[in-house]
Amino acid sequence: MIAAQLRSSFRDGVVRPTAGLAPGLAQANLIAVPREWAYDMLLYGQRNPRPCPVLDVTSSWTTPLAPGADLRTDLPLYRVWEDGALVASPSDVTPHWRDDLVAFLIGCSFSFEAALIAAGIEMRHIALGRNVPMYRTNVACRPAGRLHGEMVVSMRPIPAGQVALATTISARFPDVHGAPVHIGDPASLGITDLDSPDFGDAVPVASTEVPVFWACGVTPQVAVMASGVPYAITHAPGHMLITDVPDTRYQV
Repeated sequence: MIAAQLRSSFRDGVVRPTAGLAPGLAQANLIAVPREWAYDMLLYGQRNPRPCPVLDVTSSWTTPLAPGADLRTDLPLYRVWEDGALVASPSDVTPHWRDDLVAFLIGCSFSFEAALIAAGIEMRHIALGRNVPMYRTNVACRPAGRLHGEMVVSMRPIPAGQVALATTISARFPDVHGAPVHIGDPASLGITDLDSPDFGDAVPVASTEVPVFWACGVTPQVAVMASGVPYAITHAPGHMLITDVPDTRYQV
């Protein structure tokens, strides 16, 4: 019931990041593109499964991952794109939804955070009530048709002695980004300043901690920008669809 209640609150206008909400349930990123771009997006996900693990594809605003949910209203915040440029950030995209849109639900690393917390690993952004910090990188994704762009990563500070444990636990969730893609020096990813994330909120990293980076489902939004997709609707970074699916369904 908690997932339905949260979705109802978002439909009623509550806007907040979804990290830490409904622990034990999977969350998903959203990107909807015109039907003529849908094959490219599907192929982009297939070729780039770490940042873009596809959980569902639907030609409507419904999904079996959350029966009764409306993808146009039940996420806290959205982004509307035209020709690769951001044109609106509403909390309800019903007026913007088109009949020719195909929606993709992409796995989200929020889905394995409950398992990390249960193992005694603090999620700094949740502890501080912030959005997770996300960064554009210099790591090119494999192109698909007209789509191309770089990978986006999310970062969590992990105590040095817990990095191996965090890696092992998250690796068991390959459909929601899985193991980290990078551990340590952010400059290796082309990130120059951890205090200035491209999306989300900065969090402090202690001297005893290591910045750990996971592939992020905001990656398709960078592809929208880089490729000049004529029209798209996405979630706002950190504002996910809370599904009814137990996160253990994506655990191996």
